[in-house]
Amino acid sequence: MKVIAFNGSPRKKWNTATLLEKALEGASSKGAETELIHLYDLNYKGCISCFSCKMKSGKNYGRCAVKDDLTPIFEKIPDAQALLFGSPIYLGTATGQMRSFMERLVFPFLPYTDPPESIFPGKIKTGFIYTLGATEEMAKEIGCDHHISTTEMILKWIFGASETLCSYDTYQFEDYSKVVASRFDPEKKAQVRREVFPLDCAKAFEMGARLAGNDEG
Repeated sequence: MKVIAFNGSPRKKWNTATLLEKALEGASSKGAETELIHLYDLNYKGCISCFSCKMKSGKNYGRCAVKDDLTPIFEKIPDAQALLFGSPIYLGTATGQMRSFMERLVFPFLPYTDPPESIFPGKIKTGFIYTLGATEEMAKEIGCDHHISTTEMILKWIFGASETLCSYDTYQFEDYSKVVASRFDPEKKAQVRREVFPLDCAKAFEMGARLAGNDEG
């Protein structure tokens, strides 16, 4: 069994990547083979509306026809037991790199039928980890919860199951004295980093273990 994680952050060694690595450790603890893919290393665009994935009897029905760095990755997904996604929140949503990836991943499995039913071949578990520099209260004020709940709904619809972990008030800068960020209290940020982020890491580990487990919950 294999669990594949996709890092939608431009950073490879910060909050989002750390939580994804912890989730993969959890999956490994259940015997899963794991892989972490950094989306910012890849060359691709979002959906180009060619609609090849919707053409009757077309050779690309149900799959993305665009050939780029995502092509070999998409070939791996039907054989995975679980998929993990991770992204910081930028302007109320996941990063542009993650959004483009999700367009390309999801749209081929979303038919224009009534009722619309996923044509993904089988059911796999999914999980999404978000990191936010904002507190939970700030995130709600700008509507992040709508994006997060919508993405979870789509993942459940297409793949069969999904869960979400949000890590709030994350430590964004190594040295807050060097940046203009007067809205945040550096001491409070450091306290959250020491006391709360390790708990989020433990939750990520547990998520990975659940996704790699054989239970249906």
